[in-house]
Amino acid sequence: MQTDFLVIGSGIAGLTYALKVAQHFPDRQVTIITKAAADETNTKYAQGGIAVVNDNEHDSFEKHIQDTLIAGDGLCNPEVVELVVKEGPARVQEIIDWGAQFDKDAEGSYKLGREGGHSEYRILHYKDVTGKEMERALLTAVENTPNISIIKHCFVVDIITQHHLGYLVTKSTPDSCCYGVYVLNMQTNRIEKILAQLTLLATGGNGQVYRTTTNPAIATGDGVAMVYRAKGRIENMEFIQFHPTALYEAGKRGQAFLITEAVRGDGGILRNSKGEAFMERYDARRDLAPRDIVARAIDNEMKIGGTEHVWLDCRHMDLEKFREHFPNIYEKCKGMGIDVAVQMIPVAPAAHYSCGGIKTDEWGRSSIQNLYACGECASTGLHGANRLASNSLLEAMVFAHRCYLDAVARIGQLKPAPPIPDWNASGTVEPKEMILITQSLKELQQVMSDYVGIVRNTVRLERAMKRIDLLFEETEELYRSTTVSPQLLELRNLITVGYLITKGASFRKESRGLHYTTDFPEHSEIVQNIIL
Repeated sequence: MQTDFLVIGSGIAGLTYALKVAQHFPDRQVTIITKAAADETNTKYAQGGIAVVNDNEHDSFEKHIQDTLIAGDGLCNPEVVELVVKEGPARVQEIIDWGAQFDKDAEGSYKLGREGGHSEYRILHYKDVTGKEMERALLTAVENTPNISIIKHCFVVDIITQHHLGYLVTKSTPDSCCYGVYVLNMQTNRIEKILAQLTLLATGGNGQVYRTTTNPAIATGDGVAMVYRAKGRIENMEFIQFHPTALYEAGKRGQAFLITEAVRGDGGILRNSKGEAFMERYDARRDLAPRDIVARAIDNEMKIGGTEHVWLDCRHMDLEKFREHFPNIYEKCKGMGIDVAVQMIPVAPAAHYSCGGIKTDEWGRSSIQNLYACGECASTGLHGANRLASNSLLEAMVFAHRCYLDAVARIGQLKPAPPIPDWNASGTVEPKEMILITQSLKELQQVMSDYVGIVRNTVRLERAMKRIDLLFEETEELYRSTTVSPQLLELRNLITVGYLITKGASFRKESRGLHYTTDFPEHSEIVQNIIL
């Protein structure tokens, strides 16, 4: 199969880019690949909202820029922060024009929320399902655009580069180029090739590398792993954001229900096992401190008290307003037998967002020619060492637009791809025991959660690396000898992501933002990004 524009991923980043290039070139084909249903993305689970300056009487671009830089702890690219904040309002207006709804008051003005690290109320939201509403509007627009096709249940195996033509490709190869991808068609169980003039990776996050995460099951770091295997540049993978308040359910693994930070923005108070409001002991901003500070504080309180969770107290909040703003959270708690007007909500940190990823420039270009990256899989320079709450949806839209601008300027100058060989599966056999895959995944998630979590040290990281190396060897042997499956491909990608997070954490001999190590608790005088 051949297409003009190939998009891998159907979240806000991929859909925004696809819509723009399709509308600009109605005679060219745009193809979106997703390994699950079209709406099963990290975007869908974004509750809080989107941070954007739209009330200039109280707020300003400069305030939003400063909030972002402070949260990023010295590693943001100031130029990128400025362009995202200043270009954001236009991008938000576009998605409103495409049909996205945001909550308004009785006078018709947008309701604005506030979250940790923000100095002003600037979060646009739709109840507590903002991402789902934005995804709905974008998918509706995509379905009404005739030159966009969506291929569902199709798993990308690898990016096609000169390596597949028999050439040696290294990180220093100056003209490494993407010609498309090999994909596992889950309907036919065959590996096929899709060639494209330009490819955009919008593959989302990698939360499933940890035992508990707010991310859906599809968030397995596929884009980052593929680019690393293709010798592309990966940056700042050690900065994994743990959301402070995921709903605690005893014994549960995998995706945890998110209790959005907006609950604390509306007045929710964190309390420890003794009922004490503890955040004032850790930061002057108390419950609205940036996420890295709140997550570490909760982690410390859990260790002091010997508990598996803390409490989020909403009993003093107006119940009707709570039900109006957070209907999903209210119903989820009610279903668990928790009356938020009478009882506190048990919460604990869970892996949430990757601030690092595929290194890109200000136009979303990766280090591999004709390959863009956008959204959570990319490291654009906006987040630095810690993402400011609700900046992710904004970043995705701004950089989707920038990728689109660059793509339409370049599409007519590209040369046709050389002949690409078919996938060679000779010598492989059907796997006899799936437990070899499922057990390795559990081991990886346990290692990452225990040794490369919120608080780290050198001994833990060394242990993690030894175990990841062994898992890598065992899984690569499976990959070489058996036919591929989605489970094997995801495991392979997660092991690569776990390696990159651990390696980046080992290289960073300081505590900064989301990376906190007891061996180096202070900042280093030298601030640098770690590129792998």
